Amino acid sequence: MKIRSVLFSLVALALISCGSDPVPKPEGYYRIDLPEKTYHKVDSIPFPFSFEIPQYAEVNLRRTMDEPEFLNIDFRRFGARLHLSYKPIDSNAYQLLEDARTLVYKHVVKAQDIKENLIINPEVRVFGTYYEIAGNAASGAQFYLTDSTNHFFRGALYFNVVPNYDSIAPVQDFLKEDVEYLIESFKWTRPQ
Repeated sequence: MKIRSVLFSLVALALISCGSDPVPKPEGYYRIDLPEKTYHKVDSIPFPFSFEIPQYAEVNLRRTMDEPEFLNIDFRRFGARLHLSYKPIDSNAYQLLEDARTLVYKHVVKAQDIKENLIINPEVRVFGTYYEIAGNAASGAQFYLTDSTNHFFRGALYFNVVPNYDSIAPVQDFLKEDVEYLIESFKWTRPQ
């Protein structure tokens, strides 16, 4: 009986030690199934503009008497929110532009890169800048749109998690396409 147990232990040890050196598995992330992109127009909001969002997004009017200019687009499935704000221009265009730029560049501490893309659509009088923020910054995309005389609209995409670019990159890239589509479909609905 003792010989059998020693023999079994030796065979087990030999089998365990055979083969290649043990290599730890790299850390991985769950596979994320991304939905098809189909868009619908959002124009029943109490603001002077319209745009299109994907079917898996929801408009959330976060308005109070103190903050009547805010609304959000929630991507609940992905734990993300596009924070949006609207302000009329009243000799404050320079300050609105500087505030938007300052809010973007607060992420420079964690960002690897910030790309500025100009938005120029004279047919519908939509002008602005789209900022792509790479790295472990809290926001991956921000933008502002204006008609340069009456309206100012700003957006920032945030996730409800601690920023870890490696894990949220696929979803962030997926949602950046939706932000870009919102910008492309954006129109002012009140006369300039």
